[in-house]
Amino acid sequence: MRNCTSVTEFLLMGIPHTAGLEKVLFVLFLAFYLLTLPGNLLILLAILTSSNLHTPMYFFLGNLSVLDIFFPSVSSPKMMLYLTGHSHTISYQGCVSQLFFYHFLGCAECFLYTVMAYDRFAAICHPLRYTVIMSSWVCASMAVATWMGSCLHASVLTCLIFKLPYCGPNEVDNFFCDIPVVLPLACGDTSLAQAVSFINVGLVALLCFLLILTSYSRIVISILKIHSSEGRRRAFSTCSAHLTSILLFYGPVVLIYLRPASSPWLDSVVQVLNNIVTPSLNPLIYSLRNKEVKVALRKVLTQGMHSPGE
Repeated sequence: MRNCTSVTEFLLMGIPHTAGLEKVLFVLFLAFYLLTLPGNLLILLAILTSSNLHTPMYFFLGNLSVLDIFFPSVSSPKMMLYLTGHSHTISYQGCVSQLFFYHFLGCAECFLYTVMAYDRFAAICHPLRYTVIMSSWVCASMAVATWMGSCLHASVLTCLIFKLPYCGPNEVDNFFCDIPVVLPLACGDTSLAQAVSFINVGLVALLCFLLILTSYSRIVISILKIHSSEGRRRAFSTCSAHLTSILLFYGPVVLIYLRPASSPWLDSVVQVLNNIVTPSLNPLIYSLRNKEVKVALRKVLTQGMHSPGE
C-alpha cells in the first residue's frame, strides 16, 4: 500500500470560515471534552459499583459510556493542538487510524442503540419473559457482536479508501480524516470506493434505524394498551432518554453521509456536534430523569469525597 503512495502526511485545514476564532474554538471544545470524560466515567463507575444497576439496560448504557469516552478522543486532541498553534499536519498512518477508529466507534454506537431499543422492547412488551429474553449470555453475545461487527465494518471501509494511491494534493478540508474529505484526494478512480462507502454506511445506518423504528412502534402500541396514566408515563419515561440520544446520533449521520452533495462547512459543523457535543450530553440525558442513576452517582460522589479523609 505504501509503495504506490507518495503522500506521507496530510494537512488538516480545520473548520471552514473560522479563521481568527481559534482561541474561542479551543476553549469551547476543551470545555465539552472535559465534560465528556468525567461525565461518562462517572456513569460507568456508578454502573459497575451499584448492584441495583446490574441489569441489561445499564449494561448497554455502560458500553455506551465507554464509546462516548473514546469517540471524541479520535479527533479532539489533534484538533485542540492545532488550535493552539501547533502543526496542522497529520501523518499518513495517523490519518488511517483516525478514519478507522471513527467508523469503528461510530458503527459500534449505531449497533448499540439498536440493541438498546430491542432491550426496551423486551422489557415493555414482554415483561414476564424479560429475564429469559435478555439473559446474561444474550447480553454478552450482543455486546461482542456489536464490537466485532463494527471492527469488520471499519476495516472494510479503511482498506477500500487507503488502497487507492495518494499523490497530492494533501489538504484535508476538515478537522479530521473522514471518507468525504479524504477520498477526493486520491489519484486513482474513486467510483468503486464512493459507491461501496455510500452503500456500506447507508445500509448499516438504514438497517439499524428500521430495527429501532420497529422496536419503538411495538413499544408505543404496548404502552397505549396500558390503562393507567401513571403506568403509561413511567413506560414512556424509560424510553425518552434513549430516543433523545438516537435523534442526536442519527441526525448528523444522515446529514453527512446520505446527502448527494457535500458542503465542507456544514459537514464540519455537524461532525463537531456528533463528535464532541453529543458524547458530552449523553451522561446528562441518561441521569437527569433516571432516579436509579442519580442515586448511584450520588453514592459514588459521596464515597469519593470521604475516601481521602479515611
